[in-house]
Amino acid sequence: MKLLKIFILIIFITIPQLTFSQEKKPKVVVVLSGGGAKGVAHIPLLQALDSLNIVPDLIIGTSMGSIVGGLYSAGYSGDSIANIANNADWNYLLGGGISLKDVSVEEKSEFNKYVVDFDLDKGKPKVSTGLISDQNLREFLAVLTYPVYNIVDFDKLPIPYRAMATDIVNGKEIIMDKGSLLVAMRASMSIPTVFEPVTYKETLLVDGGVLNNFATDVAKEMGADIIIGSDVGGGMAPIEELDNIATLLFQTGMINSNLKNPENRKLCDVLIDHTEYLTYSTGDFTNSKEIYEQGKIGTNINMKALVDLSEQLKRFNSTPQGLPKIAKEFILDSIKYSGISKANIDLVKARANIKINTKYTTNDLIKGIDKAMGTQIFKQITFHSLGLEDKKSIEITGYEKAKFQIKGSLHYDTYRGVGLVLNSTARNLLGNSSRLLLSVDIAEQPRLRLQYQKNFGHLKSWWWRSEFFSENLKQKIFIDGNSADKMKYRFMQFDNQLNKNINSLNRYVGLGINYNYTNVKPENDPKYNDNILDLYNYRFNNIQVYAQYLFNNMNQVFYATNGTYFNAMLSRSLLHDTDVKFTKESIEDQKGNTNGFTKLSFDFEERINFNKKITGIIGATAGFIFEDDLLENQVSFTDFGYAAKYFLGGNMLNPRNGSFMFPGLHEDELNVNQILKLNLGIQFNPLNKVYLTPHFNIASVGFNNFDEYIKEAFSPKGDWSTGFETSTIMSAGATASYHSFLGPITFDASWVNDINKVRVFFNIGLVLNR
Repeated sequence: MKLLKIFILIIFITIPQLTFSQEKKPKVVVVLSGGGAKGVAHIPLLQALDSLNIVPDLIIGTSMGSIVGGLYSAGYSGDSIANIANNADWNYLLGGGISLKDVSVEEKSEFNKYVVDFDLDKGKPKVSTGLISDQNLREFLAVLTYPVYNIVDFDKLPIPYRAMATDIVNGKEIIMDKGSLLVAMRASMSIPTVFEPVTYKETLLVDGGVLNNFATDVAKEMGADIIIGSDVGGGMAPIEELDNIATLLFQTGMINSNLKNPENRKLCDVLIDHTEYLTYSTGDFTNSKEIYEQGKIGTNINMKALVDLSEQLKRFNSTPQGLPKIAKEFILDSIKYSGISKANIDLVKARANIKINTKYTTNDLIKGIDKAMGTQIFKQITFHSLGLEDKKSIEITGYEKAKFQIKGSLHYDTYRGVGLVLNSTARNLLGNSSRLLLSVDIAEQPRLRLQYQKNFGHLKSWWWRSEFFSENLKQKIFIDGNSADKMKYRFMQFDNQLNKNINSLNRYVGLGINYNYTNVKPENDPKYNDNILDLYNYRFNNIQVYAQYLFNNMNQVFYATNGTYFNAMLSRSLLHDTDVKFTKESIEDQKGNTNGFTKLSFDFEERINFNKKITGIIGATAGFIFEDDLLENQVSFTDFGYAAKYFLGGNMLNPRNGSFMFPGLHEDELNVNQILKLNLGIQFNPLNKVYLTPHFNIASVGFNNFDEYIKEAFSPKGDWSTGFETSTIMSAGATASYHSFLGPITFDASWVNDINKVRVFFNIGLVLNR
C-alpha cells in the first residue's frame, strides 16, 4: 500500500512536467525594416535580445534591415554588429569604386578625370542605372559573410533568414530564402537609381522596400506566433517635408510600401518604433554612431515587453548562437569565370592571378578582384561560392563596360579660360587588351590627344603606348612679374613607349622615342605691332630617346591623403633643329641644329596621413640639362633651345613633360635650363569635401649650362624676374578647395619673392592634362 502511494505521488509530479515539456515553443520572428542609414538603429534591439537570451526562430530583413539581420542570422552578436557599423568607413563603402591605389598603373592617367561617363551601346548613350558603385560594399560584405559561404539554404544558417526584394520586371515581392547570403543582402538594398539592380533568375531585383518595407505580414504567413518588429521607415512623410525633389521621388517610389505600413505595424507583438527619436535621414551613414545611440531609445522603452518575453521563453531550450567555425585559409579546387569576353579574359586572369591548388584568404581574393577591376574595363566584378559539396569552388562574374565609352567635363581657370573636354574611349578595337582614346578640349586654347595602348605578354605586364598630342596656347611673356607681351604657342608631340610593369598597380620602367614640334609667334602681326622680343617666328624640332621609371601609389586622384609619387626620366636628343626669324634686320636669324643635350629629371611627392583631417605634403623636383660643347656652325642651345627646356609655373599639371607646377607664378612663366625645387604643405579637411592647404615653395633655377649652375645652385644671388643668373624663387600661400560634382573648385593666393606680389588663381574642373 505504501508503495502504491509513492507510485501515485510520482505520477502526479511527473504528469505536469510531461505536459509542460510537450508544450510547443512559440515561433519568434524578428522583422527589421528598411531605412538606409537609419537601419543602424536596429542594432540595440539585437544587443537586447542577446542580453535576454532571446534567440529568434527567423529573421526577416528589408534593405538596411536585411544587412543588419543577415549578419545576425550568420552568427554575429549584436555587439559585433555594433562594432562593425560604428567603425565602418561609410564614405569608402558608399563612395564609389576602387581606390586609385588599385588601378592598373597604365590606366591611372585616365582614372576619374571626367564628370560624365557613360557607355555607347549600338550608337546610343547608355547611362548607368545606379549612381553609386557598390564594389567596395560588396567586398566588405563578402568578408563578413565568409563564415557561411557554403550555406545556400537560409534555413540552415545559425538563425533562419529571409531577405525581401522587389522583382522590378514583374512587379512582385521576392522572398529570398536560398543562394548566396551576400547576394540576398545586396539585392534587398538595391535602392532604385542609387544602386544598380541585381540580376537574379532571369529578372532584376531592387530594394524590397519598394513593395514591402516592414514585412510583418510575411512573418505572419510563415507561421510567426510572436513578432518583434523594429521600424525605422516612418511611413508616409507629411506635406511639410515634401519640399524637394529627393523626398518627392523617395515618397513616390515607396508609396505602395508606405500605404501598407500601418497594418503591418499592427501585426507586431512588440513594436520598436524608432521614427519619433531618429533625427537623421536615410543617407546619413557618416552619423552612424549618433543613429546607433538614438536607436537605444526605442529599444529601452520596450525593454519591459522584451523582459516579459524572455521570462516566457525560459522554459524552452534555446539554440546556441555564434559564427560557424571555419578555417581562415582555403585552397580552391576550381574557378569559373562568367560574363567576361574573350578579348578581356586573359588580362583579367593575369591581373587577378587567382589560381587553383593555391592557399587563399577572403582578403586575398578581394585583392585579386580589385586588381582585375583596376583594368578599368568592368563596372563590377563579383565572386561567390558555388556551394559544391566537399569542394572550394568560386564563380567570378564580370560586368563589362561597353566597348565604346563617352566621357566629358567642363573646366574654367584664370590661365586658360573656359573649355569643354570630350573623350571617346574604345576597348579592344585594335587587338585584345587594347585601348584607343581621343580627347578634345574645346576651348579658346584647345588641346587634343589621340592615344593607343596595348598590353601583351603572358602576364600582360608589357605594354605599348603611342600618343599624338597637340595644343594651341596663348603664352604671356613676363618681365619683372608684369605681362610684357603675348605669343601664340603651338606644340605637337608624337610619343612612343615600351613599358614593363614591375608591379601592375604602382610602378613600371620603360623606353621611348619622342618627337616634338614647337611653333611660337607673336599674337599681333609684327608688320603692324612690334613685340618685345623682336620675334617674327620661332620653330623647334626635337627628337629624343628616353628611359623612365614611374611609381605611383597615391590613394586618390584629387586630395590624396596618403601615398607616394615618383617619376624619373633620362633623355638624349637625336634631332635639335631650330629656325628663328626676327623682325629687325639688325638681329641675325638663326637656322640649323643646336648643340646636343641630355636631360635628367625627377618629380617626387609624399603624402603623409597624420589623422582623418590632416595630411602632410612633401615634394621635391629636379631637372638638369647637360649640353654638348658648342661646335662651329651650331646654334646655341642656351640661347635658342626654348622649347626643349623646363617650364615652371602654375597650379595645375601640364601635359608636357618637363613642365612643373609653382603656385604664385603664371603657367609656364619661367623657362629654365636647371631647377631644384622643394615644396611643403599641410592639407586640412575641416568639412566634408572642403580642403584648406597652406603651402611653401622654394626653388633654385639656372638659365645656363649645368657646370655654371651647380657652382651657385645652393647660394644663388641672381634676380629671376629681370635677369638670367642663377636665382632663388620662393612662394608662400594657401589654397581653398571644394571637391564638387564638377570636379575640384580651387582658389589660391600666393606671394612670390623678388616681384613681391600676391597672385590669385581660380579654377573649376580639370583641364586636359597628363
